[in-house]
Amino acid sequence: MKSVRTGVLACLVVLGVFAACGKDSTPRPVEPPDASVPESCDGGGVVLCGGACVNPEVDPVHCGGCGNACASSEACEEGACVAICRIDGQQVASGAVNPANSCEQCVPAAQATAWTQRADGTQCGSGQVCSAGVCGSKCFIEGVLHDEGTPNPANACEACLPTTSTTQWSPRRSIPLLVGGEDIVAQGWTVVRQAPSALSYGPDYVRLETSTVRGERTSGQLLITRANAFDGAKPFRLEVTLQVESVNPHNSLDSGAAILGSFTPPVGNSTDRSQMLYLDSAAIGWADDTQSAAFPVVDGAYHVYELSVDAAKVATVSVDGVAKLTRNNFTASGTIAIGDQTNDPNVDGVVRLRSVELLCP
Repeated sequence: MKSVRTGVLACLVVLGVFAACGKDSTPRPVEPPDASVPESCDGGGVVLCGGACVNPEVDPVHCGGCGNACASSEACEEGACVAICRIDGQQVASGAVNPANSCEQCVPAAQATAWTQRADGTQCGSGQVCSAGVCGSKCFIEGVLHDEGTPNPANACEACLPTTSTTQWSPRRSIPLLVGGEDIVAQGWTVVRQAPSALSYGPDYVRLETSTVRGERTSGQLLITRANAFDGAKPFRLEVTLQVESVNPHNSLDSGAAILGSFTPPVGNSTDRSQMLYLDSAAIGWADDTQSAAFPVVDGAYHVYELSVDAAKVATVSVDGVAKLTRNNFTASGTIAIGDQTNDPNVDGVVRLRSVELLCP
């Protein structure tokens, strides 16, 4: 009997356990995770803000930290809101230069939706500065804009030479007194003339022509003069580039093609004419016939004639860099003249002047 009760009890225990296991065998449903809400963000500077992984170094809504939004006129850079421009639908960094105009840049404080003109004098290229929003070859010296070639008011041997400097005056080789092809009166020259004579212009020269009417006792005269070309009391070097097309032989103190380093209107006084340089077809010399030198003047070419007077009043005439004549006690008034200075019949000339320059020390 004992063994039967024991077996029955064992069975009841097993059935109880089985019933208990059977009651809990079906698992309870578990809610799936929301994939749109990350539990955490990977490293590399990315953080979780408002349920999204963001980079606070560049995110304009969470710039530098969650919820720190930048204004519409700002961008997020290195975790800070910085001002920018939005021009033609493009984001432009503050200070960026307009690629289409180097004299414009993004200045958000001035205007955030358009380019801002850069200040006059701003360097915008090699040998160039800004002027009214345009990049060009100018100088900006002591707060003032100067066009290329403008001389220094305090020193004519200095000028605005942007290829040398855009911020200070630059030394120059010479002071232009006459530029061929341009109105000589507008350049400060005076014309002394008598018919028959003709003054005309070419692309890079001014042409002086005189002639004699057959049987007449006088001829044409055409002389151009420039007053106050230099200080006659100081040493000077005058350079004349010209071509003699044709010329009659000179008379003493007269010439159909002449360079006068000193001149007194209307045709020069006796001193002016004595030290005048005459240009004949095959020779040059002083008009008082004290000295001459052979030279092929009428050869169809331009030549550079230089008259140099030193502190001792010694004058030297060079042609194309070669010394030809000298003279002591040269007197200069500061006024010069070039051309046909006489109305003697058959003492005429045709000259093309390309340039007259006062060389700088």
